[in-house]
Amino acid sequence: MSTKIHATCDALGNPTGFYLTAGQDHDLLGADALMSHLTQAETILADKTYDADERMRSKLHAKGCEVVIPFKKNRLNPLIYDKEVYKARHLIENFFAKLKQYRGIATRYDKTSQNFLGAIYLAASIVWLN
Repeated sequence: MSTKIHATCDALGNPTGFYLTAGQDHDLLGADALMSHLTQAETILADKTYDADERMRSKLHAKGCEVVIPFKKNRLNPLIYDKEVYKARHLIENFFAKLKQYRGIATRYDKTSQNFLGAIYLAASIVWLN
């Protein structure tokens, strides 16, 4: 059994939300769930996986967010994105690196997704306090 952890972070790299999906599910399923909780974001940074016009870009533009998502190489109409702002996306990667320092999360010891998500919240609160 594999599980994907989807997370949102603030501008400092502190976690603000989590959602779990099955390992074989597409990342946009997690993004759909997390986007409903975005309220005060001015800019959204995401990787190429989230390059979807209808499911991501149009919804975020409707919320008044600046979207900084690089385009996939097979996109017919490449879009412009701010490469300097995109460099700050390493903060979410740094958060996942901190999260994976906890052995139970890195190896997924918990059997149920509810317990696994609880462990993620516990580890994230420790990361937030440090």
